[in-house]
Amino acid sequence: MIAVANRIYVNPEYAEAFEERFRNRAGLVDKMPDFIFNQLLRPAKAGDPYIVLTYWESYQAFKAWTQSDAFKEGHAKSGTLPKAAFDRPNKLEIHQVVQDSREPGLTPEPPLKLEEAPHA
Repeated sequence: MIAVANRIYVNPEYAEAFEERFRNRAGLVDKMPDFIFNQLLRPAKAGDPYIVLTYWESYQAFKAWTQSDAFKEGHAKSGTLPKAAFDRPNKLEIHQVVQDSREPGLTPEPPLKLEEAPHA
């Protein structure tokens, strides 16, 4: 299982519009094979990023999503906020789940060795 964290630095004046985009998202990712769930996390401290957190059964499932037509369609609205809405470039991080309190017997997969993460 992997967790993908997309850290997005949103200018506070655009925070409400940014959150509204997620509330009205296309939801195409929810139909992808091996997608588990996603969350939008609002920063509690000024200057910290929003985090779009998605969980996948495998890295291959996430990669397939980033290369799909559904990904392109689902992200078509993301360009509707002006560049001024973002304080700096986003940062995509991919993490392997090695412990999960909901699954005490989880056996982690062998470590991934990624050169570059797909763009999300």
